[in-house]
Amino acid sequence: MRAGLHSFVWVFWHSQRRANPGSWLGAMTTLRGVNEAGHARYTYRLRVLSPARTALLAEWDRCRWIWNECIARSKKAHQDGEKCGPAMMDKMLTEARAVTPWLAEGSSVPQQQLIRDFGKARAKALKDIKDRLPMR
Repeated sequence: MRAGLHSFVWVFWHSQRRANPGSWLGAMTTLRGVNEAGHARYTYRLRVLSPARTALLAEWDRCRWIWNECIARSKKAHQDGEKCGPAMMDKMLTEARAVTPWLAEGSSVPQQQLIRDFGKARAKALKDIKDRLPMR
C-alpha cells in the first residue's frame, strides 16, 4: 500500500474508531515470519463493513477532489509565475470547506495531510526537474 494511502486509512480508521466506539471496522493481523535479526513481518487484512466502506469511499472521493484541485492550482500558479506552497493550499482548503458542504462533511485531518503530501511530492518533482533527472 502506498504511504499516502496508508496514512489516510490509518488516520481515518482511528478518527472513526474514536467517534464510533462500536466494532464497525475490524482489522486482522497475521505474523508471517521472523528472520534472524528478530524483525517480524506482518500481513494486514482490513475487513470493512458496509457503513464503514461507504464512509471510507466518500472520504476518499473528497481527498481525490482536493488532490486534483491542488494540481490545478499548482499548474496555474506555475504558469502565472506565482509561488505555490502549503500555506496557499491550506487557504484554498479552508475556502473550499466553507463554500462546499459535501467537502466540509469529511474530516479535515486526512485533507490537511493530503495537502502536506502534495507539497512534498511537488517539491521533489521540482527538485528532480532542476537536477535534470530522467522522468519515468
